[in-house]
Amino acid sequence: MMNLTAPDDLELWPQPAHDAVGELASLSKTLHDTVNLAAGLAAGGRRVDVTGLERSVGLLCAKALDLPPREGRTACALLFSLLGRIDALGVALRATDP
Repeated sequence: MMNLTAPDDLELWPQPAHDAVGELASLSKTLHDTVNLAAGLAAGGRRVDVTGLERSVGLLCAKALDLPPREGRTACALLFSLLGRIDALGVALRATDP
């Protein structure tokens, strides 16, 4: 029979440090790259499907809201930059609408 209880001297397993700012920056960069690619395709007259973009932006915003205030203020530049790229994508998509 297996013993599934932890010994008394076993310390809690260490948890890896969570880098919320790094995670937000990585997701923001991925979204920037995606939006830039989509804008380039749209500017070239290609049809672009952006159905998953809203979910990804929502996740990014939720992660930004989870940051402590100081880091959240720092993240604003990332979010405003992404907003500008999404606005440019919207313009490019409207220009290619039949």
